[in-house]
Amino acid sequence: MGIFQRVTTWYFSKKALPYWCVLMLDCAIIVIAGMIGTYIVQGGGPLQSNGFWQHLLAIICSLPFFILGMRIFRTYSGVLRYSSFVDLTRVAGAVIVGLICTLIAERLLPEGIFPDLRIKSMLISGAIALILMWAERIIVKSVFNLHKIENAPHIYIYGVREGGVGLAKSILNENQSQYKIKGFISGTNEMVGKYLLGIKVYPPTLDTIKQMEADSVRAVLISPLLSESFRERQDLVDAITDAGIRIMMMPTAQKWDGKTQLSYSQLQEVEIEDLLPRDEITVDMQAIGELLANRVILITGAAGSIGSEMVRQIAQFKPQHLVLIDSAETPMHDIRLYMKNNYPDVQCDTIVSSITHKSHMDSIFAKNRPDYVFHAAAYKHVPMMEDNPSEAVFNNIFGTRVIADLAVKYGVKKFVMISTDKAVNPTNVMGCSKRICEIYCQALNKAIVEGQVKGVTQFVTTRFGNVLGSNGSVIPLFREQIKKGGPVTVTHPDIIRYFMLIPEACKLVLEAGTMGKGGEIFVFDMGKPVRIADLANRMIKLSGAKGVEVQFTGLRDGEKLYEEVLNDAETTKPTVHKKIMVASVREYKYEEALANEERLYETSRNYNDMETVRVMKEIVPEFKSRQSKYEAIDKENAAKNGETTESKE
Repeated sequence: MGIFQRVTTWYFSKKALPYWCVLMLDCAIIVIAGMIGTYIVQGGGPLQSNGFWQHLLAIICSLPFFILGMRIFRTYSGVLRYSSFVDLTRVAGAVIVGLICTLIAERLLPEGIFPDLRIKSMLISGAIALILMWAERIIVKSVFNLHKIENAPHIYIYGVREGGVGLAKSILNENQSQYKIKGFISGTNEMVGKYLLGIKVYPPTLDTIKQMEADSVRAVLISPLLSESFRERQDLVDAITDAGIRIMMMPTAQKWDGKTQLSYSQLQEVEIEDLLPRDEITVDMQAIGELLANRVILITGAAGSIGSEMVRQIAQFKPQHLVLIDSAETPMHDIRLYMKNNYPDVQCDTIVSSITHKSHMDSIFAKNRPDYVFHAAAYKHVPMMEDNPSEAVFNNIFGTRVIADLAVKYGVKKFVMISTDKAVNPTNVMGCSKRICEIYCQALNKAIVEGQVKGVTQFVTTRFGNVLGSNGSVIPLFREQIKKGGPVTVTHPDIIRYFMLIPEACKLVLEAGTMGKGGEIFVFDMGKPVRIADLANRMIKLSGAKGVEVQFTGLRDGEKLYEEVLNDAETTKPTVHKKIMVASVREYKYEEALANEERLYETSRNYNDMETVRVMKEIVPEFKSRQSKYEAIDKENAAKNGETTESKE
């Protein structure tokens, strides 16, 4: 190891030099610069013999004024290796203050007290001192950057505007940085081929991926301002993951305002949720806050994936009272602790009970008199409900009717029911049960409007598809299978699904609840569908696991290849929010809807699966079973009507 390397290793192993070392170093530079300036202006003659000491004394006498400038601008407080443009301007300010004070002192003090200094030599000396002090900081910073990234992993940065530059500066300036920037990637042609911070800018092409491999790049850092556009480039995402290069992004729950200081440490290695293409969703949170503030809010299914997120989002609006109901004890305890720790000023009751317990629900409504009800409680797992149709009727259908009727009885202003895309052309018991819930709520709302039922409640229904990270969803399942070494099980090579983040879905539920006037079924724009097999393969690549295979197991009972959001005979009307539409669906009379539910309930009490599902199909004629024993009922009905039961899929 050379002397220079040993010195730099020693220096950069320290946090920083003491301030007096920096001060003495700058003072020495000023003295040297003063002597050089004198030599340039007056030549070598005045510096010979006694003239040398006279001029040296004059420069030393001026040092207190330069030290005053350093004190004012605190130039010695900075760490040389982290010097920035701001630090350089402070040095310039200190030199200017020193020069001005020296000139004033020379003019004001009696002759002979302050040695004679020439203005021209002082200005030249000041310029030289400034250049040397700048050079001191730039050289130390440059050597430090070379020293710290000698063995650092190579990276590229996606983005050349504020976000990308901010990430690059944070890497170059921070002591703990472990990266060496080898290139930028720009989505616009105007910057391609140019150099930014001395680093080349490349286009977002497959050739660039090859260059990244040649540069031994370990990761790509994505500018927070370009996250959405990066997700849209699925070809680029696939190429990067195929090359074994990590992708670092800001978590989806966080956003950068484009103004505050950005650090690369805010980025995390992506999860698959971060890479799914989707449009940004914005809602009028102020209008929602005005609606819910100081109100009594009741939420069923409050411990579930959707219900718990509804609790978190509504709590921030400071409701007067939250009444939370769920039958799952442990998750409800978690919600109880969350509210206690984060919103201690919000009155919150966590009630462990089933919505099918009519007398208990009645006492809860009578005691609390909620203003708004968000109904998220439901059994949702398709295979489970195929095996237990009576329970789907009791919990999903009868439970919804209990809460809906009590909402009318106790004057709830608005009842928002959370439905599913599986209610459209249902192929399984779960989807059909939710469609029957939609029918009842819409019919009840119509009966109130027409005066057949006395009440003021507005019933609003929201439909959306799969939410990322919900309990039992495919992504946590795949993650666990990959962790165990595989195989990753997918039911069919062509199966596709729509996905939405839980917080985004809940924001749209709140927005729909705000704009709804009663009787609407709001449909959410779920964005682009995702092929589940592609999702599984990408998760395997992102995990870095080797030898994990995808295994196709066949469609489960009641499962569709694709989910629909609207019935074939339905149309939609736009709303003020581009992501929310209103579905025009077949309407039922309240008497018919109520009679159907009562007949279905009585049938279900016998726990005869085939008879229960037969009645469900009579209520919802478009319910056609897939991969299920209940297809036998469809064949019977088709034979009676002379129809065919061939699958559309």
